[in-house]
Amino acid sequence: MSRPVYLDFHATTPVDPRVLEAMLPYFSDQFGNAASKQHAYGWDAQKAVDAARASIAATIGASPSEIVFTSGASESNNLAIKGIARARGDRGDHIITAATEHKSVLDSFRCLEQEGCKVTTLAVDSQGFIDLDELGRAITDRTILVSIMAANNEIGVLQPLAEIGAIAQRRGVVFHTDAAQAAGKVPLDVQSAGVDLLSLTAHKCYGPKGAGALYVRRRKPRLELQCQIDGGGHENGFRSGTLNVPGIVGLAKALDLCRAEMPAESARLAGLRDRLYQGLTRNLDGVRLNGPTAERRLPHNLHVSFDDIEGEALLMALGDLAVSTGSACSSGSQAPSHVLQAIGAVGNRAGASIRFGLGRTTTDSDIAFAIDRVTTVVRALRTQSIRA
Repeated sequence: MSRPVYLDFHATTPVDPRVLEAMLPYFSDQFGNAASKQHAYGWDAQKAVDAARASIAATIGASPSEIVFTSGASESNNLAIKGIARARGDRGDHIITAATEHKSVLDSFRCLEQEGCKVTTLAVDSQGFIDLDELGRAITDRTILVSIMAANNEIGVLQPLAEIGAIAQRRGVVFHTDAAQAAGKVPLDVQSAGVDLLSLTAHKCYGPKGAGALYVRRRKPRLELQCQIDGGGHENGFRSGTLNVPGIVGLAKALDLCRAEMPAESARLAGLRDRLYQGLTRNLDGVRLNGPTAERRLPHNLHVSFDDIEGEALLMALGDLAVSTGSACSSGSQAPSHVLQAIGAVGNRAGASIRFGLGRTTTDSDIAFAIDRVTTVVRALRTQSIRA
């Protein structure tokens, strides 16, 4: 039995063979603990971690000492948001985010709200962008943190990081961005964007699951976070725990490859994405794009709604296509996506929505197959609906 065509690269990606090759020695031959300072096994592991830290820093315009290794973007988001709020509690109690953030951000804000923080959740427009003037007005002398994601995991919107960073910097507020979906897909530079904290994960960019990083600015200003995991003071006291050396090596290699191949791969994926959208709209009426135009969204993202059919029925009928209605972290929920709710794309006639995430292994034939299958299924479901 053949496996479905995979078009859910926002949820996760396969480990690139070149990444796996770089990781393999650190599972067996070079298996040392990077915290073991007394012998060569530990020294070799530490050397690999140091090289990975420098490589990851170069990818985002940081310095090696500003990279803190974690288990992934969700942990990085928790460390950044809770760590800053708890470390700066004496300076203020107001924090700002947006309605379309990943659940690991929204739930972290909800946790802090229960601890007494005052939360402002910015609305977004119909394409998913925050209003920069509204952000400026929301900041008070009690505001200590703004957290706005670089790229949305459902509708692919790229927020204007440099403009957000400039507003936060003028008001002396820490700016965090969840870059899990953006890293390796679009250029990122923490210096030019004025980002103070940035979350990364490996498994969204052809690296292993369970490996991530948090950029923590150490220059103008030097940030202090309250750690969320105690037990040994690893990672300059920010995150205790034995380092996942193979995962760290894999994260660095994955980002290296993405950085080198980004111009050509982004252009290729954008072309396939546009072909997919054009094919669907050519074959079907009632197809609506969710999110911004091509220039302001991730190159591999397409999120569309189909009028007059039901979402679960569509996904069940598309068993030979691996796609999603939205975030993998919210899969299984029958509630409408909070992102689609925020942009006003739900309602009586909202229909069914699909997130297509294209990737390194996506081919022309995959796109042709997706156009044909979705067209066939949507037409059939609409016919059934009319008869019912």
